[in-house]
Amino acid sequence: MLFLAPKNPTPQLLAFLTALQASLPALVGLFLLKLIFPSLLSWWLLLPAFLIFLGTGYYASHRALRKFIYNKVKLIYKSIHSLKAPKSSKPLNIDMRNHIIDRVEKEVTEWAKDWTQEIRYLKKMEQYRREFIDNVSHELKTPIFNMQGYLYTLADGGLEDEMIRDKYLQRAIDNVERIAEIVQELNQISKFESSAVELEMQSFDIQELAQEVVESMEISAEKKQIDLRFKETAKKPYIVQADREMIRQVLVNLVSNSIKYGRPKGHTLIGFYDLDQNVLIEISDTGKGIAQEHLPRLFERFYRVDKGRSRHEGGTGLGLSIVKHIVEAHQQTINVRSRLGVGSTFGFTLAKYKG
Repeated sequence: MLFLAPKNPTPQLLAFLTALQASLPALVGLFLLKLIFPSLLSWWLLLPAFLIFLGTGYYASHRALRKFIYNKVKLIYKSIHSLKAPKSSKPLNIDMRNHIIDRVEKEVTEWAKDWTQEIRYLKKMEQYRREFIDNVSHELKTPIFNMQGYLYTLADGGLEDEMIRDKYLQRAIDNVERIAEIVQELNQISKFESSAVELEMQSFDIQELAQEVVESMEISAEKKQIDLRFKETAKKPYIVQADREMIRQVLVNLVSNSIKYGRPKGHTLIGFYDLDQNVLIEISDTGKGIAQEHLPRLFERFYRVDKGRSRHEGGTGLGLSIVKHIVEAHQQTINVRSRLGVGSTFGFTLAKYKG
């Protein structure tokens, strides 16, 4: 009879089918006994005897199921539910007449799925933490060791030589400033991640601000023979609502990168596009471009596409991460497109002023 049971039957149905399966052979036995010994048993006693077998079997099976199986399943279900539910939620009441096995199966499946995602996320964060510590250590190690070498040389007699003294002191100062810059930028990122940065929102012309940034970088651009200019779309005002100094930092970082990694005698183009509710600002360069596999991680802290070249150019590896944090603090987005040998385009949006 048990083969008639559906998937995950209730304790009552399972006990009934078990009792029925055990009682039917007894009924057949009584029937045969009546046929062989007609005077031993009357026909009207067969039905009460069968019912007694069925009732006794049902009671024993149901009690055994509840005591040894379903109570344990109920305990497991309560444990899983208490782990999933908030601590403030009310205790769970379980009705054994319902399909508790189905509910346990569903809860366990959901629980396993949630924890699998949680474990995957924690592993990713752990990997990210290890990489971050390695990167911080590496970025600080170089200027510290350089500074150490210059100071030891000066202490060993270099101070007596005026030319060595001035040169090594200046190099030691440069490395101290590099360490200070890394610490300052890390502190800025930490403030963004802890939401401790308050934006000073105001309306201003983003085209005018970009013009100021371009003028401040003309000397750097001339050294690399890079032409800084605006696209045709950037010849009119674009009034946005944002933190002006924060956006200045975004523009400085992006334009500075386009000069650092741009091809000599190339150009940097700045364009603005009206997107109805927002303004899209794009900075394009004619540099060597970035391989597609690097793009998803480009805004991570200390992520470098070309580690040796990036350090040679003097970057801390934190500039793009800060840019992303500033843009996202404005509830806006930033993206990058790039082709090897052609160049890169960084674009971010700002809310248009509605006043």
